[in-house]
Amino acid sequence: MPPPRPLSRDRVLQAAIRVADRGGVQAITMRKVAQELGVEAMSLYHHVPGKEALLDGVVDTVFAAIDLPATGGDWRDAIRARAASARTVLTAHSWALGLLDSRRDPGPATLRHHDAALGVLRGAGFDLPMAAHAISLIDSYVNGWVLAEANLPVMTPGDVEDVAGGILEHLPADELPHLTEMIVDHALRPGYDHTAEFGWGLDLVLDALEERRT
Repeated sequence: MPPPRPLSRDRVLQAAIRVADRGGVQAITMRKVAQELGVEAMSLYHHVPGKEALLDGVVDTVFAAIDLPATGGDWRDAIRARAASARTVLTAHSWALGLLDSRRDPGPATLRHHDAALGVLRGAGFDLPMAAHAISLIDSYVNGWVLAEANLPVMTPGDVEDVAGGILEHLPADELPHLTEMIVDHALRPGYDHTAEFGWGLDLVLDALEERRT
């Protein structure tokens, strides 16, 4: 039998994320993380001093998984790629949404991430207040989309067809003509992909920010 892997701060944080992926942020306790690792809870304190530090580390680990925006190119391309990466990471860990902005001791990955995003906007010519507004707006859009998507009863175009078709079956078309039109001519249109709405809305946000920039 191979010897057990030594504990490390990274292993503890990754275990906490697995616990939260299964049971939500409320499931993150020192005891449950220790059980995930097959160790005693007291052994975790050599790597994180307590639950608050554990949560700080988890947030920083999530931020570290989001791609930093590229510099030197079009600012919209950089922010668009950052938003897409954030959507992917937060969809995998949607429980983290309530944590990202709640911590008072941000870690190095969190600080580096925000600095890089602000750097892209400042380099594109946004003044400081507008850069702050832009970050807040874009992050709110991404987080809101992820939260809404996590609760939607649809994941694939086939799901959309099933749900929309079921609603349409009992919909009084004469009383609700606009909703009927939306379902028949949009939601049930061949090739419609509801996940593409994310990019459409994001481009609208970026276009509006571009107007304010200039």
